[in-house]
Amino acid sequence: MSENNQTNAQTSNGMSTVWQIVGRLIAAAIILAITAFFTPGFQINNFWSLAVAAVVLTVLDYLIVKFTGLHTSPFGKGFVGFVLSVVVLYVTQYFVAGYSISWLAAIIGALIYGIIDYFIPGEQQM
Repeated sequence: MSENNQTNAQTSNGMSTVWQIVGRLIAAAIILAITAFFTPGFQINNFWSLAVAAVVLTVLDYLIVKFTGLHTSPFGKGFVGFVLSVVVLYVTQYFVAGYSISWLAAIIGALIYGIIDYFIPGEQQM
């Protein structure tokens, strides 16, 4: 009986991680779309570019957290988090067709992204 409970707990933990990742991707896409809408010089051409950009941003954020322990969030993480957020927004254009952003737009976009991300409820870390 104990082994069955342990297996169910592992399956439940695995499923919660998957849902956490899916939730973060959806939140990232929504936040990114709003950010692009309000930021001059930041353009996402279509839904698929938005979806791929959300995946790229989430993966880059995850890799940065894993290797450095720093979160790419402009608020609550200080200047380093803000700079990382700017760089991640800017670098994403090299991985996603239909996504373009200037350095100035990345700076403004990081501010807008951070403000919107701050108000999205729930724990969003992986």
